[in-house]
Amino acid sequence: MEAGPISGTEANAQRPAVLVVDDEPVIAGLVAEVLATDGCQVETAGNGRIALEKLRANAYDLIVSDIRMPELDGIALYRAVEQQYPSLRSRFIFISGNLITQAGEELLARTGAPLLRKPFDLREFRRLAHHALGTP
Repeated sequence: MEAGPISGTEANAQRPAVLVVDDEPVIAGLVAEVLATDGCQVETAGNGRIALEKLRANAYDLIVSDIRMPELDGIALYRAVEQQYPSLRSRFIFISGNLITQAGEELLARTGAPLLRKPFDLREFRRLAHHALGTP
């Protein structure tokens, strides 16, 4: 299940910053570990509300978000990001282990944001992350 790390960042270049948003600490930790191994700076948030607080304080190159979470779900987070941080619209990867609501399906169809179903293949996740970050 291993794939090569995200490459292309030189020693003096800034590493891509990624925000992982998931209310399941094990999943958030796994995703964060994979991205960190691939050379990214990674922060996590347990829900969309915390993610928005982090977005106000820091710049990110990619957001990886669960869809169903307490307080503010991934769909509502995406809509807020779409309004407040439009440059991140195409740098969003959704993950979910649950059925997607009709509103969620409509948002995914409208935006083209990728969705990985839990449990997901790490090679596919890395491929999507490479694509979103613009790395080989």
